Amino acid sequence: MGADKKTGDPDERLSYEQARAELAAVVERLEAGGTSLEESLALWERGERLAEVCQRWLDGARERIDATRRAREDSVTS
Repeated sequence: MGADKKTGDPDERLSYEQARAELAAVVERLEAGGTSLEESLALWERGERLAEVCQRWLDGARERIDATRRAREDSVTS
């Protein structure tokens, strides 16, 4: 995710926890209803962007775990 932070997109500066918390708040607002169609669409779009940020963080974490496992396996077999 580090390279993505250079894009200037403020969402890219969110930590996983920040993005997840905001995404949860968006979902709560959508589930509560009572918003106009336009506001609901804007919330949905925001939620999609936040979900992408979370997924990038999770993908990065998976890559780090996989790299650590590979390094450990290489050191054991060497």
